[in-house]
Amino acid sequence: MMQWVGRSSSRWKRVESRNGQQREDYRKAVRFLRSAGSAFIYSPADVQFSTVFLVFLYACKRRFVKLIFEDNFFKSVDYCFRMTHWEQLQQLDTVYSQRAFDLYNGDEFPMEVRHFLASWIEAQDWERASRDSSQAAFLFQVLLENLDNQFSRFSQEKDSFLLQRNFRRYKQNFQKYQEEPYTLAAIINWFLVKEKEILNDAELAQQVQTLQVQPAAMELENHRQMEKKLTELKNKVEVMEHSIRSLEEQQDEFDFKYQTHIMDSCTEEEKNKQIEGLQKMLNALDKCRKNFLSDVTAMLNAADGLSSVLIDVELVDWKRRQQKSCIGAPDDTSLEQLEKWFTQIVECMFQLQKFLQKLDELLGKMSYANDPIPVLKPPLKSRVDTILTNLIKSSFVVETQPSMPQGRGPLVLRTGVQFSVKVRFLYKVPELNHVMNVSVSIDNTVSQMKGFRKFNVLGTLSKALNMAESTNGGMVADFRHLTLKDQKVGGGGKGINDLSLSVTEELHNINFQTQFDYQGLSVSLETSSLPVVVISNSSQQQSAWASVLWFNMLCSDPKNIKFFEGSPPASWAQFGEMLSWQFLSSGNRDLDNEQLETLATKLFGKQQSYDHCMIPWAKFSKENLPDTNFTLWVWLDGILNLVKGYLSDLWSDGSIMGFVSKGKERVLLKKKQNGTFLLRFSESIKDGGITFSWVQYSNDGNPSVQTVKPFISTDLKQIALPEIICNFRIMIAENVPVNPLCYLYPNTSKDQAFGKYYSEKTGEENPYLKYLKTKLVFVSKDRNGCTSVGEGPVSDLSPQDRDPPPFSEAGDDDDDDDVLFQRPEKSPMLFSSTIDPFLLNSILDNYGESTSQDSFSQPAPHISSPCFQQTSVEAIPPESDTDVHNALQEFVNSQNFLNSIEHSTPEDFIHVFQDLSYPNMPLTP
Repeated sequence: MMQWVGRSSSRWKRVESRNGQQREDYRKAVRFLRSAGSAFIYSPADVQFSTVFLVFLYACKRRFVKLIFEDNFFKSVDYCFRMTHWEQLQQLDTVYSQRAFDLYNGDEFPMEVRHFLASWIEAQDWERASRDSSQAAFLFQVLLENLDNQFSRFSQEKDSFLLQRNFRRYKQNFQKYQEEPYTLAAIINWFLVKEKEILNDAELAQQVQTLQVQPAAMELENHRQMEKKLTELKNKVEVMEHSIRSLEEQQDEFDFKYQTHIMDSCTEEEKNKQIEGLQKMLNALDKCRKNFLSDVTAMLNAADGLSSVLIDVELVDWKRRQQKSCIGAPDDTSLEQLEKWFTQIVECMFQLQKFLQKLDELLGKMSYANDPIPVLKPPLKSRVDTILTNLIKSSFVVETQPSMPQGRGPLVLRTGVQFSVKVRFLYKVPELNHVMNVSVSIDNTVSQMKGFRKFNVLGTLSKALNMAESTNGGMVADFRHLTLKDQKVGGGGKGINDLSLSVTEELHNINFQTQFDYQGLSVSLETSSLPVVVISNSSQQQSAWASVLWFNMLCSDPKNIKFFEGSPPASWAQFGEMLSWQFLSSGNRDLDNEQLETLATKLFGKQQSYDHCMIPWAKFSKENLPDTNFTLWVWLDGILNLVKGYLSDLWSDGSIMGFVSKGKERVLLKKKQNGTFLLRFSESIKDGGITFSWVQYSNDGNPSVQTVKPFISTDLKQIALPEIICNFRIMIAENVPVNPLCYLYPNTSKDQAFGKYYSEKTGEENPYLKYLKTKLVFVSKDRNGCTSVGEGPVSDLSPQDRDPPPFSEAGDDDDDDDVLFQRPEKSPMLFSSTIDPFLLNSILDNYGESTSQDSFSQPAPHISSPCFQQTSVEAIPPESDTDVHNALQEFVNSQNFLNSIEHSTPEDFIHVFQDLSYPNMPLTP
């Protein structure tokens, strides 16, 4: 706050030169700013306008509900006291912090730059810079300056030589974006978006964990049992290590006494006593050998059971969780626990192997009749090798499935575009670091299948498993820059597919091979990715993602690449869960039961229960919905893209009802107070649309539900939905604009629901203002029909260049035949010009001023709701400093405003205004 005080001091010095009354008025204006619940953000460019305007309003004894003058200062204060996303990422659980680490594994945007410039990077609007070349150029220069500053700081620190060298290199690398800085802005924006997705996933996982207490408790109990059994196994190994030493000592003692007996010359009686003692020792030795072999057998039984649970249950569960996480499920796919278990049990098995080798050594020194070692050891050795081999083979897994950096999701690859994939060896042993080389290939089994396309993998096709590429020291091989290239078949082109599958129904596997040689055990290892869909252009991505969803929802066999030859249908429970995951990953909120029931009713009609309803693959992705020219998946995917791109915050906080039938919509709204509205997705727009409907009551008390034409991505790209809702107007009688939207269903005030999303910028800094000057949402519907405002420039929001149809009631048969209305450039509804007189007067009353209720003119009473009792006055858009005089002159000359002020004349206000700020400025009433 010291910076604010310092910047304000010059203004106070100017005030000191004024007379006492003017100085008091000025102080009152500043106190008003600080006390009225307004955000006063000091801007040198607007200081004269803001100060004079506030004093003028105070002299007029009127107060605005909110006056916001934008500056970067309070933003800077906010960033100083709030934890950055980067700091939050560092505090996440291992699985999510690992994802963040993997995100910055590439060279596009160095992690060190992200770390040391975290606050500054997050404070910038990189999305805007990716579209605005001038903004991108400015941020690019500031970024280079920040890199220079960091370089200078590191040069003064003794232990920062490597950082100094790295930052010099980073700056040199960034220089390649000198001509196209917006490309770098797009890259940085992409990384920030991915970070937010990781944070959202972490938050969702925490929520899901809270909601699933019982399953989590059962899983925790299973893990405790596994930990307990592994601890018992390790303890037994330690006991057996002591036993094998005792056995060796016992055998050495017997051997010594036996050799002594042979060389000793003594009487026959003494020899018989020695032989009797040796026999007792041999019997004890034989018993120890048998007991030890019995202990080995018991340990193998325990290890066999543990390995079966580990391989057939825990690992299978993890693979299934990974499958589901690939299609949006908030499941934990961390491998640390499995790695720990695999390492512990494999170490125990190698210890058993050493024990058996020790028995061979003891057997070589001494054997006797009916010795149990030659008979029992070979099958035990075979069992150890079998268990070890199964564990080693199962411990080679694909940790991160193939994905493109900016693709729709994992498992969809495009020819000629780089993708990454990571494999992991779950037996963590330092001796094998950088020893086991992993090679990558594609489609070992497809080569015999006629008609399937064939591909070559390009890039670094061999990497050694190492601990350097993992944050926790795991054995990984991270393939970051692989690409696929079509392999030309005889005659050129794609052969005829015997299975009649489309390109996006072809499934392919990325395969990995390596060799394990350690402590005398040699095992060839191989693993495969989940099936990937290979496309050749971006238009196939939507269909490819549908195939990925369907396969991973229904099939757990990654080798089943003929899955779509006879794809099974999905039950409604499976389909609803999968669809809910899509919304969870796109907008941080899944589908509730009512939304799922609405979708089920749309697909199957009204049913008592949907448990036995099935959805075929064709109905999901091939057959068009009734009375449309698009499939179920195309419609759903359009909505998902709309949510992810423009509505994620509104979807996450529950503001969007989403899926609700129009019949139910009418029932819900007609029970609510005037001006209640809800947000739902359009059912008739292919690429996703969202609309809102509201209830209004006529003078005779009959409710009607009105619906506006859906907004699509083109609209929301220009103006955010909260801004549209905030500035939406319809024209009632005498061309009075009112906002019919008052309460978000069921009864939340509009501003309470959406206020946190409103733009706080004014003037030319407001990215929405230039659109709102020409965008229109006006139309009136009265008893005689519909009237639209058609003059003025065409709205950029209008999706079609045609005359818009009128409002429709939500009960009409045609879906979404609603309209987004236009208004002229000089419409009275400007972004900052609407004032609620009742709220304004109530604030003044609380401040100690008294005003009359009719200070502002009231609209015609065609709609009877307090939320409609608004009017508009001409407001002064915040222009540049050179236009301040003209803007204030226009404000003073506004007849609407002057007529609304009681007990004063325009000359009085002009006199006050001239005395306070601009004595040389000619003003006329």
